[in-house]
Amino acid sequence: MIMSIPVIDLAQALKPSSANISDVVEKLRAAATSSGFFYVKNHGISSALIQRQFELAAKIFALPLGTKLKYDQSLNDSHLGFEQLAAQKSDYSAKPDIKEGFYCAKNYPTDHPYVLAKYQGYGINQWPSAEVPEMEQFCQEYIAQLNGLAQRIMQLLALSLSLDESYFDDCCIDPMITLKMLCYPPHPVGADEYSFGVGAHTDWGSITILAQDECGGLEVCLPDGTWVAAPPIKDTFIVNLGDLIPRWSNDLYKSNPHRVRNLFSKGQSRYSIPFFYGPNYMTPINALPGTVKDGEIYRYAPCTAGEHMEQMYQQAYDLSLEEQSVLEKIT
Repeated sequence: MIMSIPVIDLAQALKPSSANISDVVEKLRAAATSSGFFYVKNHGISSALIQRQFELAAKIFALPLGTKLKYDQSLNDSHLGFEQLAAQKSDYSAKPDIKEGFYCAKNYPTDHPYVLAKYQGYGINQWPSAEVPEMEQFCQEYIAQLNGLAQRIMQLLALSLSLDESYFDDCCIDPMITLKMLCYPPHPVGADEYSFGVGAHTDWGSITILAQDECGGLEVCLPDGTWVAAPPIKDTFIVNLGDLIPRWSNDLYKSNPHRVRNLFSKGQSRYSIPFFYGPNYMTPINALPGTVKDGEIYRYAPCTAGEHMEQMYQQAYDLSLEEQSVLEKIT
């Protein structure tokens, strides 16, 4: 029997110190120790806010390429802005990703020490204000709402690890946040088995909260190696754990590979909006209490969250010019 991705109802668990949430915590632990993926419903984010963000994404990607290139990631020290088609290679055994993206982050004050240091996740945003004047306001409002949900999920994760509910609260001060709006063109006709909208990969931070449109195309690799669809479910987000969680938990909790192929949109572009959430840049990442059993060793070298994220970014975007132009052969 193929394992399914559970749907967790947060209706009674959204507030700190909520009572009678043992079932939520138990389901979260079961998901975290298997696929690392779960849906959440009754999550407290309005459908109108999410729909507005999708409409904004469609407006951004409809801009002429020359306009989008004015805000290209290469022009920004923190890699915020427009991501060109095939700029990223998520799976090194596959071809570069068939997607466009626009990255933005929380607006930290320009004199914040992490901004001054140009740390990943704390950069100055590139807003196409002349072309899409509402973008900054809409994105910051979305980020603020998702930030609150992410903090609550981190508290529930702490409870699932038999830690105090507030265990992660300090590292949620000034977190690393990246909001992506992604556009996947129709999958190229005649594309080979090495072509993906996003190749198989794991996320890098703590958690990802994903809003999908109705097209589908997300696939998750289960612990036994089986790939299963993770289709959109109305009024839910799909949440997955990033690589910092197994690093923190000595691999007790999982960060499983996932990928996207835009095969079911009937020739339309697919849009998705992942919200990537990580702890404060300087957070030490070492074994959490209770995750290294007697006779075991900690499997990772201690590091800070920022060191981990910088290393992952360099690996993902270290593409050759030949790789960046590979799509010309199949489109």
